[in-house]
Amino acid sequence: MNEQEFKERTRKLALRVIRLVESLPKTPSAQVVGRQLLRSGTSIGANYRAACRARSKADFISKMGVVEEEADETIYWTELLAEAGIIERERLSSLTKETEEILSMVVASSKTLKKGRPR
Repeated sequence: MNEQEFKERTRKLALRVIRLVESLPKTPSAQVVGRQLLRSGTSIGANYRAACRARSKADFISKMGVVEEEADETIYWTELLAEAGIIERERLSSLTKETEEILSMVVASSKTLKKGRPR
């Protein structure tokens, strides 16, 4: 997958997160978790775009670490929504799977880059 395709994939994920958060119940707990999910789910793509503008390999690796953290956090918030009974797990499964795939690609990319990095 090339850079542009990955940017598009993370953008589509962000749009899915936005739509999900907009559909959450207006209860205090759903809104708090929803805001956290909105923040982390939309920042995956934004931070990936920042990584693509990195000034060095080390800067790229560092920024990809942020992408990794945000993707992992997004998975956490979707799991919490399901476990709290706010949304049915089945409704979240596709979104969670996509986030897990993105996370796996980011981790693999970072590992590959770190192998060639002098210490």
